[in-house]
Amino acid sequence: MAAVLSALGTMGAVVALGWVLGRWRVLGERAAPVLARVVFAVAAPALLLATVARADLHLLVSRTAVVTWSCTALVALLAVVVLRLVWRRSPADVTVGTLSSSYVNAGNIGLPLAVYLLDDPVAVVPTLLFQLLVLAPVAFAVLDAHPAGSHATPARREGSPVPVGLRVAAVARRTVSNPIIVATLTGLVLAALPWSLPDVVLQPFTLVGAAAAPLALITFGMSLAVPRGTGASAPRRDLALAVGLRSVVHPVLTWGVGTALGLPAPALLAVVAMAALPTAQNVLVYAMQYRHGEALARDAGLVTTVLCVPVLLVVAATLG
Repeated sequence: MAAVLSALGTMGAVVALGWVLGRWRVLGERAAPVLARVVFAVAAPALLLATVARADLHLLVSRTAVVTWSCTALVALLAVVVLRLVWRRSPADVTVGTLSSSYVNAGNIGLPLAVYLLDDPVAVVPTLLFQLLVLAPVAFAVLDAHPAGSHATPARREGSPVPVGLRVAAVARRTVSNPIIVATLTGLVLAALPWSLPDVVLQPFTLVGAAAAPLALITFGMSLAVPRGTGASAPRRDLALAVGLRSVVHPVLTWGVGTALGLPAPALLAVVAMAALPTAQNVLVYAMQYRHGEALARDAGLVTTVLCVPVLLVVAATLG
């Protein structure tokens, strides 16, 4: 229990720092978007390259990975069905809502929990890899296909139709050049090599990547300090769906599938604990980067972070 509370308390303290910086505008009016861009384009890619490059790719074919990937995919699919087919949300809003429901805080909370609660830092790797290789690329492709603000082409902003071929080429070009995806693919190539790079080569990436988690949390805290104007609140139904899927459905589904597949107790605790993590602050960073669903990403991150404390305590007490 102390490990869970320690990890969450640390994150809460950094978020509080971000709120103070935002509330008194210590870093200026545009600090939050700038920090979000730094995380998206520099710090997060460095962290992902260094982490994935050291990952054991055998985890991709383990029963633990099967449980993690299948349950996360089911939760994401359920969010898509409700948001798109039932509530008729736009593709971009569906994407942010799906990420809010299925993309967990594996880096900022998952890694400390894996180390201190599970005594196994690699327990977070299947979750990280699925989010980086499946959820993030698909989300970026959709968001790049439905740009807003600076991402929109002149023809798109003026309302002129864009030929399908050009649109597909543009989406492919933006997706392949996305720093998150490039870093992940590079890390996979390095992990698959029969030899390992010297630590001195990866140390600069590790050093820069260490800023990703605190900067993402500070950005999250600063976003909470911004006064909400008209239309700044997340749609209640979308928020309720994201919170329900994130905090209840995902861990319960993972427990059921893991039990059915006969995972041993330590592995079952690991996958359920990872599934009980809150919405990642990176979802807010992505939403700010693409200017879609920022209120939903922010509120889902806040509510699920608060709820994950009792949820993780129940998980640890029941399966630990």
